[in-house]
Amino acid sequence: MNSGAMSASASPEELHEIAAALGAMGLIAGGEQFAIGRLSGGVSCDVYRVESKRRPAIVVKRALLKLRVTADWQAPPERAAAEVAWIRLVAGIDPRWVPNILGEDRARHLFAMEFFPPDKYPLWKSELATGHVDDVFAATVGTALARIHAATAGNSEVAAAFANDAQFRALRLEPYLLFTAERHPDLAAAIRDAVDAIGKARIALMQGDISPKNILHGPQCPVFLDAETACYGDPAFDLAFCLNHFLLKSVWHPQWTGRYAQSFAALSSAYHAGVRWEEAAEIDRRTARLLPMLFLARVDGKSPVEYLTEEKDKETVRRRAREMITKPAASLDELSRRYFAGSR
Repeated sequence: MNSGAMSASASPEELHEIAAALGAMGLIAGGEQFAIGRLSGGVSCDVYRVESKRRPAIVVKRALLKLRVTADWQAPPERAAAEVAWIRLVAGIDPRWVPNILGEDRARHLFAMEFFPPDKYPLWKSELATGHVDDVFAATVGTALARIHAATAGNSEVAAAFANDAQFRALRLEPYLLFTAERHPDLAAAIRDAVDAIGKARIALMQGDISPKNILHGPQCPVFLDAETACYGDPAFDLAFCLNHFLLKSVWHPQWTGRYAQSFAALSSAYHAGVRWEEAAEIDRRTARLLPMLFLARVDGKSPVEYLTEEKDKETVRRRAREMITKPAASLDELSRRYFAGSR
């Protein structure tokens, strides 16, 4: 995992807990000296960087019961096991796309993984925020995501292993979509219909948090992080969740709208080129329907994006989202034309 910025030091209680877990996993020996610091970022987990003399830096991640947001938002900490399972499954498709799991402590709802130095693996979110918008890299994300979905589509064993419906509802459907529906009663029926369809779908394995904040720009390919929302369902959710960030960034930095539009097109085109489990037009239609709902959820759901702080920007999102929900686009291409043309 990429470090992010170091924040406050771990408390004595945290040190004891992490040390006990690392010892149980065989990652530190009795009496071995090590340094631990909390890493910044994340609302759903505690993340630490651990350093010792005998091994490279590692990252320890522990799931929280109550997430760090203003609204009351709780989720089962057992999701840490789902994240480890997703990472291991994807490693079997292409090990370059995920961190190496070094150990797991299910009783403490935590695991350890390799550390990626930020000078070689910058965070995609940081690049997009500073105008470094690489549509070629966006295409590699789309290609990798489609391969993961294709490898798991129609697989009953994977479906059984990732039957995490309660976790997905608690982490995604309720806080993002259903909470937003309550704040927009006139849109509630359409949003709830989309939630019902996602809840019933059993198509392929969703990662559930395909976001630039969870993707490192590696030298050869993307590295995906934070898969605690992994669940067997509708892969359109992953695609919409990721594409949403190009819309959001264009509100935040309108001067780079054209670049965000190019990356939107590159990612969606590369993804659709890899669709083999169903008609590409069908998943395209579902994604185009869901995307504006997720767009709205990032200002009116339980997890609003932290960078849209101006009320005028939030109102822009609400207005544009409502337009696209009440008059749905038939495809992502149509949605992109309508949205980005109106953003310039």
